[in-house]
Amino acid sequence: MQLSRESVQCEAVLQQLLSEPHVAAVTWDPQRSQLVVRFRPTADREALRATAVRAAEVLRQHQDEIRTHPCPCCDNGRQSVDVANGVGSPEDLLTLVVPVRRSAHTPTPAEERVLWWREHGLLLSTAATALLLLAAWLADRTGLPNWLAIALYAAAYVAGGAYASYRALLALGQRTVDIDLLMILAAAGAALLDAWAEGGILLFLFSLGNALEHYALGRTHRAVRALLSLRPDTALVVRGDYEEFVPVEELVPGDEVIVKPGERIPIDGTVVAGDSSVDQSAITGESLPVHKRPGDPVFSGTLNTSGLLRIRVDRSVHESTLARIIRIVEEAREQKSRAQRFAEAFQGKYAVGVIVASTIAFLVPVALGAPPADSFYRAMTLLVAASPCALVISTPASILSALANAARHGVLFKGALQLETIGVVDAIVLDKTGTLTVGKPRLTEIVPAEGVDPVEALRLIAPVEYRSEHPLGLAVVAHAEAIGAFDRALVDRVESLTALPGRGVRAELAGSTVLVGNELLLEEHGVSIPPSLRDTATELRERARTAVYAVVDGRVLAVFGIADVVRPVARDVINQLRGLGLRRLIMLTGDNERAARAIAREVGLDEWRAGLLPEDKVAVVRELQAAGLRVAVVGDGVNDAPALAAADVGIAMGAAGTDVALETADVVLMSDDLAKLPYAVQLSRAARRIIVQNLAIALGVIIVLVTSILLRGVPLPLAVVGHEGSTIVVVLNGLRLLAYRTPVLRRGEVPAGATA
Repeated sequence: MQLSRESVQCEAVLQQLLSEPHVAAVTWDPQRSQLVVRFRPTADREALRATAVRAAEVLRQHQDEIRTHPCPCCDNGRQSVDVANGVGSPEDLLTLVVPVRRSAHTPTPAEERVLWWREHGLLLSTAATALLLLAAWLADRTGLPNWLAIALYAAAYVAGGAYASYRALLALGQRTVDIDLLMILAAAGAALLDAWAEGGILLFLFSLGNALEHYALGRTHRAVRALLSLRPDTALVVRGDYEEFVPVEELVPGDEVIVKPGERIPIDGTVVAGDSSVDQSAITGESLPVHKRPGDPVFSGTLNTSGLLRIRVDRSVHESTLARIIRIVEEAREQKSRAQRFAEAFQGKYAVGVIVASTIAFLVPVALGAPPADSFYRAMTLLVAASPCALVISTPASILSALANAARHGVLFKGALQLETIGVVDAIVLDKTGTLTVGKPRLTEIVPAEGVDPVEALRLIAPVEYRSEHPLGLAVVAHAEAIGAFDRALVDRVESLTALPGRGVRAELAGSTVLVGNELLLEEHGVSIPPSLRDTATELRERARTAVYAVVDGRVLAVFGIADVVRPVARDVINQLRGLGLRRLIMLTGDNERAARAIAREVGLDEWRAGLLPEDKVAVVRELQAAGLRVAVVGDGVNDAPALAAADVGIAMGAAGTDVALETADVVLMSDDLAKLPYAVQLSRAARRIIVQNLAIALGVIIVLVTSILLRGVPLPLAVVGHEGSTIVVVLNGLRLLAYRTPVLRRGEVPAGATA
């Protein structure tokens, strides 16, 4: 059997496999990434498996190609494909399942150039259009030969209209008419009537819109690549009495893998041996590493920080938590794109209406005996007057001004739709870690024992924590450095340091025994905890702090409170959002209920959900949407990416956000400035008001001009003046957003007015 790698249709691959002897049915399930072959017992199983593996490789390539070459058979990877020949009864057939792994392919330089051109080529052609239009205008105004100005305008037409012409021809080939064709006809009509500048400006604006849209499309690909980079390509698997590296796609439930300190965990599984702390922030959003011991679950893509772990594989790589996140992101993105088809349908109907009206304006008078030249003049005047130049620019003029204003204030929107949507959301869902909190552990309290100087306690403990390199310990070191209590000379005197996973550290410092950890550590070493400090530790935990005891030579010197602290502006931001009329404000977190409750109360939130995995966060978003609410999600980690994609608008924190969250989100708050969230909502509402005003002006002028042309006739210069006049008005109105400012609020104040 020769399987063609050139096949575009996945069904052809299945049919080739079905033609093999003794094969009765073949199914490809893209959602589960597997190929299922049903065959008779008389088949050569080894030969059939080899053939099925080759078919799976072709299907893997097909999965990569359907992003650019759509496949109707599998609906672009959204539905299963079945083929059968009716040979053999179902109860007599055997089943072979072969995984179809998704490629973590790194594009070649040639492929990278193609991707780069797809994202940036239209931006370059749009810039060329603007430069050529400016040159043509200058040539026309400075008395240079007329042919030179026309040649420059023609070059601008080519630069600005080439892509629109290509799409219009594709649409015509599919027997549809879209806005691209109308733009080309309007520009051509303007040229025939010697209104070159108007046609050129029209093409420039339309090309700019296409360029921004095309650039945004490339972000989904980069988002998925950022997710895939979290997962190792290989794993160290135990095979009897030896170990070997194998591709993670070959791991099956029941295998056992070794993960060393500093390595990412390749699969979802259960710890069978070893103790370590695992950084799960990328998956669960937990701000602090989680202690793992035998019997505890671990997730693919998380980071093993301190100890050697032996892990039993519970799920294949295609069913891991990380793989599910990838699928959720892709599916949510696809659903969002389908929701925009209504606007495209309206554009097509408008284009057909204008073309039909212009054709009638030419043919009917000619049929009644009017001079063809006069009828063509009127038809072209109608085409120019009805050309949606003001309509096209009314939204971009406002949007681009708002985007520029937002960029100056530290807010990055990824498109016009996102800017418009954030102003009409009814509910905002905020992730806890890295959004409402700073995302890094800090020493928040030092409660000394009676008669102990807290600075002296910190001076003795910080050198030991510096050597431990544990995240909680580094928070102690950072605080000691900040208040001048870190004695670097003592660092070299730390000896016999032992990390005790799940308990703390033990070390010798200048002849003294130092213990830093929890109650278990102190109990193991026979250290008695003063009741007052034990009560303090309990109270710290109630406030979402990690309580750490500091002991020197058997005496408890102090208890430290360490936590991922709330951002100073968080409470004010919540109050401002309430003042803007948001109906629901909810905090989501993968942390425990006690930590969630403490943080929610500290920032002034009445609603929170704790202990959530990525799919649980998506479920909360879907629940709110099902209740009729438009939802915005604010987050910063990979675990937030599915919720960001599922929301009506996703908002990511900038510097602290992971790559995938930033790529998936619709809005980025740069420099981690949460205070910009209310500003973004208010800017969106202002932009929406101006867009509505511009649309009313543009449509009003078109209606007046078209009605006048059809009833009495309008000279072309008047149509051009009216059309260009409306364009200038909507541009100037949109530019007002460049100077938009929100009121300066003092701490605790809320914006005036609850709604836009």
